[in-house]
Amino acid sequence: MKINVYDTPTVASQAAADAAAGILREAIQAKGHAVFVAATGNSQLEFLKHLTAAPGISWKHTTLFHLDEYIGIPSSHPASFRRYLRERLTSRVPVGNVHFVQGDAPDLAAELERLNAAIAATTVDVAFIGIGENGHIAFNDPPADFATETPFIVVDLDDACRRQQVGEGWFGSIEAVPRQAVSMSVKQIMTSARILCTVLEKRKAHAVKACLAGEIGPMFPASILRTHPGCDLFLDRDAAGLLSQAGRSA
Repeated sequence: MKINVYDTPTVASQAAADAAAGILREAIQAKGHAVFVAATGNSQLEFLKHLTAAPGISWKHTTLFHLDEYIGIPSSHPASFRRYLRERLTSRVPVGNVHFVQGDAPDLAAELERLNAAIAATTVDVAFIGIGENGHIAFNDPPADFATETPFIVVDLDDACRRQQVGEGWFGSIEAVPRQAVSMSVKQIMTSARILCTVLEKRKAHAVKACLAGEIGPMFPASILRTHPGCDLFLDRDAAGLLSQAGRSA
């Protein structure tokens, strides 16, 4: 893992977007197509803004897989991750193929089968992700399932995760936050050839420290990223505030 620390969230997000654009361009040039995974949340706002403004990406030659979605809410809901990505990504650039997670599908089992078949038929060139306040990646809250091979799974959301969604302004109360979601599994995320993880703000500092300085295991889901040879972590100074100098260069 390569750890990059920047003075401000804007600079960190721009650096992550520059790296992301380079990976997409290289994949398209090498094989004619790029497959990527996109996350949501406040840490991705500036990243996606810069990425969609990057020159030279033939977006029509890309395929997007959506990282996670709440179960039971429509795409019109203000907190829907499908809505988030439509507003901040697919309405700005002409992504060739889009695989959104339909969390309100009438037959959720069939929806999972569709997603799992689609992603099993390809190789993900790069996953754009973040780390939650509880250390989750996607919606894999602690203790995360490190073993399942299934690409998309149903997960229970813990209270810390649900409180984060309220704190970020996506829901008015914790009672309004769904208790379950469809999430890309840890093992599926780790099959990505490259992982670019952007983590911003002081409220994420404890999670960053736990995942980089603690043991690798399900209680610290993002700790698994340390085992991925192609993972780059982009932090602003606040998110990196509890790391030692040694930890910053890990």
